[in-house]
Amino acid sequence: MIERYLAGRAAMVTGGASGQGRAIALALAEHGADVAIGSFLATHGPAAAEEDTYLPPRADLDAVCHEIMARGAGAVGCDLDVRRTDSVEAFHAAAINAFGKVDILVNVAGVCAEQAVCGHSEPLWLDIIDTNLNGYFRTTRACLPAMIERGWGRIVNIASTAAAVGAKDNPAYCASKSGILGLTRCVALEGAPHGVTCNAISPGFVNTKMLRASVKRWLAAEGNKRTEEEYIAGIAASYPRKSIIEPEEIGAVAAFLCRDESSGINAQDLTVSAGALW
Repeated sequence: MIERYLAGRAAMVTGGASGQGRAIALALAEHGADVAIGSFLATHGPAAAEEDTYLPPRADLDAVCHEIMARGAGAVGCDLDVRRTDSVEAFHAAAINAFGKVDILVNVAGVCAEQAVCGHSEPLWLDIIDTNLNGYFRTTRACLPAMIERGWGRIVNIASTAAAVGAKDNPAYCASKSGILGLTRCVALEGAPHGVTCNAISPGFVNTKMLRASVKRWLAAEGNKRTEEEYIAGIAASYPRKSIIEPEEIGAVAAFLCRDESSGINAQDLTVSAGALW
Protein backbone atom coordinates (compact mmCIF):
# COMPACT_ATOMS: atom_id res chain seq x y z
CA MET A 1 0.00 0.00 0.00
CA ILE A 2 1.27 3.47 -0.89
CA GLU A 3 1.83 5.64 2.18
CA ARG A 4 -0.28 8.81 1.99
CA TYR A 5 2.10 10.85 4.12
CA LEU A 6 1.20 14.08 2.30
CA ALA A 7 -2.55 13.83 2.92
CA GLY A 8 -3.85 17.28 3.85
CA ARG A 9 -0.95 19.04 2.13
CA ALA A 10 -1.20 21.24 -0.96
CA ALA A 11 1.52 21.73 -3.55
CA MET A 12 2.45 24.02 -6.45
CA VAL A 13 4.62 22.61 -9.23
CA THR A 14 5.95 24.76 -12.05
CA GLY A 15 6.59 23.08 -15.39
CA GLY A 16 4.06 20.50 -14.22
CA ALA A 17 2.51 19.53 -17.56
CA SER A 18 5.45 17.49 -18.81
CA GLY A 19 8.75 15.82 -18.00
CA GLN A 20 10.15 16.12 -14.50
CA GLY A 21 7.36 18.48 -13.40
CA ARG A 22 4.67 15.99 -14.37
CA ALA A 23 6.48 13.14 -12.62
CA ILE A 24 6.89 15.20 -9.45
CA ALA A 25 3.24 16.31 -9.48
CA LEU A 26 2.08 12.71 -9.81
CA ALA A 27 4.44 11.52 -7.07
CA LEU A 28 3.11 14.16 -4.67
CA ALA A 29 -0.48 13.24 -5.54
CA GLU A 30 0.29 9.54 -5.11
CA HIS A 31 1.30 10.32 -1.54
CA GLY A 32 -1.84 12.34 -0.86
CA ALA A 33 -1.10 15.98 -1.72
CA ASP A 34 -3.44 18.18 -3.72
CA VAL A 35 -1.43 19.66 -6.59
CA ALA A 36 -1.60 22.84 -8.67
CA ILE A 37 0.48 22.62 -11.84
CA GLY A 38 1.55 25.51 -14.02
CA SER A 39 3.24 25.43 -17.43
CA PHE A 40 3.99 27.89 -20.22
CA LEU A 41 1.71 26.51 -22.90
CA ALA A 42 2.11 26.12 -26.65
CA THR A 43 -0.78 28.57 -27.13
CA HIS A 44 1.85 31.33 -26.78
CA GLY A 45 3.44 30.18 -30.02
CA PRO A 46 6.68 28.29 -30.64
CA ALA A 47 9.66 28.65 -28.34
CA ALA A 48 12.41 31.04 -29.38
CA ALA A 49 14.51 29.50 -32.14
CA GLU A 50 17.65 29.60 -29.99
CA GLU A 51 16.09 27.90 -26.97
CA ASP A 52 15.66 24.21 -26.21
CA THR A 53 12.48 23.57 -24.27
CA TYR A 54 9.08 21.91 -24.59
CA LEU A 55 5.90 23.96 -24.59
CA PRO A 56 2.99 21.61 -23.86
CA PRO A 57 -0.46 22.04 -25.37
CA ARG A 58 -3.41 22.71 -23.05
CA ALA A 59 -4.43 19.07 -23.53
CA ASP A 60 -1.23 17.93 -21.78
CA LEU A 61 -1.94 20.21 -18.81
CA ASP A 62 -5.51 18.91 -18.56
CA ALA A 63 -4.32 15.30 -18.88
CA VAL A 64 -1.94 15.67 -15.95
CA CYS A 65 -4.75 17.18 -13.86
CA HIS A 66 -6.84 14.11 -14.61
CA GLU A 67 -3.93 11.86 -13.64
CA ILE A 68 -3.60 13.73 -10.34
CA MET A 69 -7.32 13.35 -9.62
CA ALA A 70 -7.18 9.65 -10.52
CA ARG A 71 -4.79 9.32 -7.58
CA GLY A 72 -7.41 10.72 -5.22
CA ALA A 73 -6.02 14.24 -5.01
CA GLY A 74 -7.29 17.66 -5.98
CA ALA A 75 -5.85 19.30 -9.08
CA VAL A 76 -5.57 22.75 -10.65
CA GLY A 77 -3.89 23.50 -13.97
CA CYS A 78 -2.78 26.98 -15.05
CA ASP A 79 -0.98 28.62 -17.92
CA LEU A 80 2.11 30.05 -16.22
CA ASP A 81 4.89 32.37 -17.30
CA VAL A 82 7.42 32.47 -14.45
CA ARG A 83 9.06 35.51 -16.08
CA ARG A 84 6.01 37.62 -15.15
CA THR A 85 5.19 38.45 -11.55
CA ASP A 86 1.49 38.84 -12.33
CA SER A 87 1.38 35.34 -13.85
CA VAL A 88 3.11 33.84 -10.81
CA GLU A 89 0.74 35.66 -8.48
CA ALA A 90 -2.28 34.44 -10.46
CA PHE A 91 -1.02 30.84 -10.27
CA HIS A 92 -0.46 31.17 -6.53
CA ALA A 93 -3.93 32.68 -6.08
CA ALA A 94 -5.50 29.80 -8.04
CA ALA A 95 -3.81 27.28 -5.75
CA ILE A 96 -4.95 29.16 -2.64
CA ASN A 97 -8.47 29.45 -4.00
CA ALA A 98 -8.61 25.70 -4.65
CA PHE A 99 -6.79 24.33 -1.60
CA GLY A 100 -6.68 27.15 0.95
CA LYS A 101 -2.89 27.07 1.25
CA VAL A 102 0.39 26.02 -0.36
CA ASP A 103 2.56 23.77 1.80
CA ILE A 104 4.90 22.54 -0.91
CA LEU A 105 6.54 24.39 -3.80
CA VAL A 106 8.52 22.58 -6.47
CA ASN A 107 10.27 24.73 -9.09
CA VAL A 108 10.91 22.88 -12.33
CA ALA A 109 10.15 25.25 -15.24
CA GLY A 110 13.23 26.02 -17.31
CA VAL A 111 14.87 26.50 -20.69
CA CYS A 112 18.36 26.08 -22.10
CA ALA A 113 20.27 27.35 -25.10
CA GLU A 114 23.74 26.96 -26.54
CA GLN A 115 25.80 30.06 -27.27
CA ALA A 116 29.38 30.86 -26.41
CA VAL A 117 30.05 33.84 -24.16
CA CYS A 118 31.77 35.59 -27.08
CA GLY A 119 28.96 37.15 -29.05
CA HIS A 120 26.24 35.84 -26.73
CA SER A 121 22.87 37.46 -27.41
CA GLU A 122 21.96 39.62 -24.43
CA PRO A 123 18.17 39.06 -24.82
CA LEU A 124 18.77 35.30 -24.85
CA TRP A 125 20.98 35.50 -21.75
CA LEU A 126 18.40 37.56 -19.89
CA ASP A 127 15.53 35.27 -20.89
CA ILE A 128 17.29 32.14 -19.60
CA ILE A 129 18.24 33.80 -16.31
CA ASP A 130 14.74 35.25 -15.95
CA THR A 131 13.11 31.87 -16.50
CA ASN A 132 15.48 29.53 -14.70
CA LEU A 133 16.52 31.68 -11.75
CA ASN A 134 14.28 34.71 -11.35
CA GLY A 135 11.23 32.50 -11.87
CA TYR A 136 12.25 30.39 -8.86
CA PHE A 137 12.64 33.58 -6.82
CA ARG A 138 9.18 34.83 -7.80
CA THR A 139 7.36 31.64 -6.84
CA THR A 140 9.34 31.32 -3.61
CA ARG A 141 8.59 34.91 -2.65
CA ALA A 142 4.88 34.18 -3.17
CA CYS A 143 4.81 30.98 -1.09
CA LEU A 144 7.41 31.36 1.65
CA PRO A 145 5.73 33.92 3.96
CA ALA A 146 2.63 31.79 4.62
CA MET A 147 4.78 28.66 5.07
CA ILE A 148 6.75 30.50 7.75
CA GLU A 149 3.55 31.73 9.37
CA ARG A 150 2.07 28.19 9.50
CA GLY A 151 5.33 26.66 10.73
CA TRP A 152 5.68 24.06 7.97
CA GLY A 153 6.82 24.10 4.37
CA ARG A 154 8.84 22.28 1.77
CA ILE A 155 10.52 23.92 -1.22
CA VAL A 156 12.32 21.80 -3.81
CA ASN A 157 14.27 23.43 -6.63
CA ILE A 158 15.32 21.51 -9.71
CA ALA A 159 18.89 22.55 -10.51
CA SER A 160 21.29 20.46 -12.61
CA THR A 161 24.69 18.82 -12.61
CA ALA A 162 25.47 21.79 -14.88
CA ALA A 163 25.51 23.93 -11.73
CA ALA A 164 28.76 22.32 -10.62
CA VAL A 165 30.28 20.84 -13.78
CA GLY A 166 29.65 23.46 -16.43
CA ALA A 167 29.34 22.84 -20.15
CA LYS A 168 30.95 24.45 -23.17
CA ASP A 169 28.64 26.98 -24.90
CA ASN A 170 26.07 26.86 -22.08
CA PRO A 171 27.04 29.85 -19.92
CA ALA A 172 23.52 31.17 -19.27
CA TYR A 173 22.09 27.77 -18.41
CA CYS A 174 25.00 26.85 -16.15
CA ALA A 175 24.98 30.25 -14.46
CA SER A 176 21.24 30.05 -13.83
CA LYS A 177 21.54 26.58 -12.30
CA SER A 178 24.44 27.68 -10.09
CA GLY A 179 22.32 30.62 -8.99
CA ILE A 180 19.53 28.24 -8.01
CA LEU A 181 21.89 26.58 -5.52
CA GLY A 182 22.71 29.93 -3.91
CA LEU A 183 19.03 30.85 -3.72
CA THR A 184 18.22 27.43 -2.24
CA ARG A 185 20.70 27.87 0.60
CA CYS A 186 19.47 31.37 1.46
CA VAL A 187 15.81 30.28 1.49
CA ALA A 188 16.73 27.28 3.65
CA LEU A 189 18.39 29.52 6.24
CA GLU A 190 15.42 31.89 6.25
CA GLY A 191 12.89 29.12 6.67
CA ALA A 192 14.75 26.79 9.02
CA PRO A 193 13.64 28.39 12.32
CA HIS A 194 10.02 28.08 11.17
CA GLY A 195 9.83 24.46 10.00
CA VAL A 196 10.44 25.26 6.33
CA THR A 197 13.10 23.42 4.35
CA CYS A 198 14.51 24.22 0.93
CA ASN A 199 16.62 21.78 -1.05
CA ALA A 200 17.82 21.39 -4.62
CA ILE A 201 17.88 18.31 -6.82
CA SER A 202 20.57 18.29 -9.50
CA PRO A 203 19.75 15.71 -12.16
CA GLY A 204 22.00 14.54 -14.92
CA PHE A 205 20.42 13.76 -18.29
CA VAL A 206 16.72 13.04 -17.77
CA ASN A 207 14.58 11.35 -20.42
CA THR A 208 12.23 14.25 -21.19
CA LYS A 209 10.96 16.09 -24.25
CA MET A 210 13.21 18.99 -23.29
CA LEU A 211 16.26 16.71 -23.52
CA ARG A 212 15.07 15.51 -26.91
CA ALA A 213 14.78 19.11 -28.09
CA SER A 214 18.45 19.55 -27.22
CA VAL A 215 19.35 16.27 -28.90
CA LYS A 216 17.74 17.42 -32.15
CA ARG A 217 19.96 20.51 -32.09
CA TRP A 218 23.09 18.48 -31.34
CA LEU A 219 22.27 16.05 -34.14
CA ALA A 220 21.82 18.90 -36.61
CA ALA A 221 25.19 20.35 -35.58
CA GLU A 222 26.93 17.06 -36.41
CA GLY A 223 25.08 16.62 -39.70
CA ASN A 224 22.34 14.24 -38.52
CA LYS A 225 24.67 11.25 -38.78
CA ARG A 226 22.76 9.42 -36.05
CA THR A 227 19.13 8.98 -35.08
CA GLU A 228 17.72 10.56 -31.94
CA GLU A 229 17.55 7.16 -30.23
CA GLU A 230 21.14 6.37 -31.19
CA TYR A 231 22.31 9.67 -29.73
CA ILE A 232 20.46 9.05 -26.44
CA ALA A 233 21.79 5.49 -26.35
CA GLY A 234 25.27 6.99 -26.61
CA ILE A 235 24.59 9.21 -23.60
CA ALA A 236 23.24 6.21 -21.69
CA ALA A 237 26.34 4.17 -22.52
CA SER A 238 28.48 6.82 -20.82
CA TYR A 239 26.57 6.38 -17.58
CA PRO A 240 27.89 3.83 -15.06
CA ARG A 241 24.54 2.04 -14.97
CA LYS A 242 24.13 2.32 -18.77
CA SER A 243 20.86 4.25 -18.64
CA ILE A 244 19.93 7.88 -18.11
CA ILE A 245 17.58 9.16 -15.43
CA GLU A 246 13.84 8.72 -15.81
CA PRO A 247 11.50 11.54 -14.65
CA GLU A 248 9.88 9.23 -12.09
CA GLU A 249 13.22 8.92 -10.29
CA ILE A 250 13.27 12.68 -9.78
CA GLY A 251 9.64 12.54 -8.64
CA ALA A 252 10.48 9.99 -5.97
CA VAL A 253 13.32 12.09 -4.55
CA ALA A 254 11.20 15.26 -4.53
CA ALA A 255 8.36 13.50 -2.71
CA PHE A 256 10.80 12.09 -0.14
CA LEU A 257 12.10 15.59 0.60
CA CYS A 258 8.52 16.61 1.48
CA ARG A 259 8.12 14.07 4.29
CA ASP A 260 7.90 15.27 7.89
CA GLU A 261 10.85 12.99 8.63
CA SER A 262 12.98 14.82 6.04
CA SER A 263 13.10 18.05 8.05
CA GLY A 264 16.77 17.46 8.86
CA ILE A 265 17.65 17.64 5.17
CA ASN A 266 17.95 21.34 4.43
CA ALA A 267 20.05 23.63 2.21
CA GLN A 268 21.30 20.56 0.33
CA ASP A 269 22.02 19.86 -3.33
CA LEU A 270 21.13 16.24 -4.05
CA THR A 271 22.74 14.93 -7.23
CA VAL A 272 20.65 12.37 -9.12
CA SER A 273 22.81 11.25 -12.02
CA ALA A 274 23.31 7.51 -11.47
CA GLY A 275 26.97 8.07 -10.71
CA ALA A 276 27.77 10.22 -13.75
CA LEU A 277 29.37 13.65 -13.44
CA TRP A 278 27.03 15.23 -16.02
